[in-house]
Amino acid sequence: MASSAATLLALIGLLILWTSPAQGGANDAEDCCLSVNERPIPGNKVRSFRYLLYKDGCRVPAVVFTTLRGHQLCAPPDQAWVQRIVWRLQRNAAKNKLRERHP
Repeated sequence: MASSAATLLALIGLLILWTSPAQGGANDAEDCCLSVNERPIPGNKVRSFRYLLYKDGCRVPAVVFTTLRGHQLCAPPDQAWVQRIVWRLQRNAAKNKLRERHP
């Protein structure tokens, strides 16, 4: 009886380890991009962005753009068109923050 309880506990422990999220970064493996879109996307269709980098546990570094419709697109962070969109979004966020402080 004691051995069957120990076996059951061991199986439960293995199941927990097997279903736990990937270790090694702030993001789960599901948050990482498997590939990036090299083709430029229209910057006026993008509402936000976030970086997913090696240090986050991702194998493919990317900027994830969220479109106005809520779609997420992975883009290469080293491309000029990506950096222009990120710069524009950061500039607009800074302007909005200033407007909030000084109405």
